[in-house]
Amino acid sequence: MTRRVSLTRYLVEQQRADGRIPPQLRLLLEVVARACKRISFAVNKGELGEVMGSAGSENVQGEVQKKLDIIANETLIEANEWGGHLAAMASEEMEGIYVVPNRYPQGEYLLMFDPLDGSSNIDINMSIGTIFSVLKKHDAHPGVHDSDFFQPGNQQVAAGYCIYGPQTTLVLTVGDGVAMFTLDREQGSFILIEENIKIPEDTKEFAINMSNMRHWDEPMKRYIDECLAGEDGPRGKNFNMRWVAAMVADVHRILCRGGVFMYPWDKREPHKAGKLRLMYEANPMSWLIEQAGGASTNCRERIMDIQPTELHQRVAVVLGSKNEVERVTRYHLEADK
Repeated sequence: MTRRVSLTRYLVEQQRADGRIPPQLRLLLEVVARACKRISFAVNKGELGEVMGSAGSENVQGEVQKKLDIIANETLIEANEWGGHLAAMASEEMEGIYVVPNRYPQGEYLLMFDPLDGSSNIDINMSIGTIFSVLKKHDAHPGVHDSDFFQPGNQQVAAGYCIYGPQTTLVLTVGDGVAMFTLDREQGSFILIEENIKIPEDTKEFAINMSNMRHWDEPMKRYIDECLAGEDGPRGKNFNMRWVAAMVADVHRILCRGGVFMYPWDKREPHKAGKLRLMYEANPMSWLIEQAGGASTNCRERIMDIQPTELHQRVAVVLGSKNEVERVTRYHLEADK
């Protein structure tokens, strides 16, 4: 019989392997995984659990919240606030940080998350997910402040996502490659299905919202035009386009079979660097992609080197198969010159 490795066993072995992760981080990741399991159950119930539809409110971004957005956010907070691993949390759905209440012990880690990525897919039963990132709090001052979260992505100590699709799958990195786990509902635990995932350097598949093409910069139009020209164009090969409208689903596809995902700056909101959130979406996904041998930039520089200056900072994103990301980035840098 093939040995079935649970998430708990995997994390314990990571802890034992030259102290790759500290015990407190291991426990934190197990709590996050349990919260994702609870969110998965709520998602799967759908109308039967009376969780579908709009909550009639907006988040800090001015986006209409779904009931499941709020449920997922509350689930992650309630699961993580009392364990003693965290100092504070930050969420895409909350304006400010959530400091662990004084009635609970305070740990040394900071947790950031997009509780339910792809909310527009909820009511049509398409894949959605939870994205998370863990930082270590600097001890330069007492208490916790927004500035404690303003660390570039290269300071992350763990990152991952859980995708709620035909299977519930957890994807994780602690800086030693990417591992993938599937939830065994009968056993009630996440089971390792693949590790040391590698993304092919070349691809014939891209993911982008083509309806926005008229708003893009010329370098992005150039890249997509070349892809659409197919084998008769300058690339000499045919490309396929995929777009799920949930970053977690598009990134999961790239980790499974390669590709390039793009959400560029556009002219509709020129004062914003991009659409996606740097700390809740771009940084954790970029680290996963890089750990799998891919690349991630904001069309000009490595995303994980960007210094955050605000909690809900936005960024343009190009990530996936290394050679395609480098090409898109080169086109933008050439245009800048």
